[in-house]
Amino acid sequence: MDQEKLGKLIKEIRKKHNLTQKEFADKYHVTYQAVSKWENGKNMPDSALMKQISEDFNISLEELYNGEIKPSKKKKIIPIIIAVAIILIILIVILISRLSSNDFQFKTLSANCPNFTISGSIAYNSQKSAIYISNIEYCGGDEQEKYQNIECILYEKNGNTEKTISTYKYQGKENITLEDFLKQVSFTIDNYETTCKVYKDNTIFLRVNAQNSHHKTITYEIPLKLDESCKHNSTKS
Repeated sequence: MDQEKLGKLIKEIRKKHNLTQKEFADKYHVTYQAVSKWENGKNMPDSALMKQISEDFNISLEELYNGEIKPSKKKKIIPIIIAVAIILIILIVILISRLSSNDFQFKTLSANCPNFTISGSIAYNSQKSAIYISNIEYCGGDEQEKYQNIECILYEKNGNTEKTISTYKYQGKENITLEDFLKQVSFTIDNYETTCKVYKDNTIFLRVNAQNSHHKTITYEIPLKLDESCKHNSTKS
């Protein structure tokens, strides 16, 4: 045990809590001269006082006797958390600045069909276009039949040619209603085209194929409506 280090630690504790030598002495019913001797390494508190100081200032006896407070795991973790947070903030700022510089524009996609409600959009800039669909609801009546196999296909139709963009299939083991299935469906296609074409009504579709336990398949075709055509990069393909 290093009595001098112990004295320096007691002084550090006292000053950290804004206590004078007399106030610290009164707290432990000793004279301020005794506290001065502790801090100068000429003497040390008895074991009962050491225990009390340890409890009062939340310092282990081992740290007190060694005259050194070990950094806690929490103190080690906090700088790491701060560093990670700073990195995330920097990445977000970079992402926002890139999105701003790319000047993305958005057009709304909706269902051109009275039995379905759809929320979606086409995002585009001078380099690419992307499709996002997050909400599909069936509103064609009280559909309670359950299906064992069901899929939703997003595709584009040009004349007699169909191009599948993305497919979402039901992966559950139990049969499911159309309404509950559609709650799970979403599409995110980040790199759909290099340019934003002049999309027309009835060129982008959703097709739902639902097969019941009797192997009967019901198909719904849902044309998607764009609120308006893209204003630039309108090269047709």
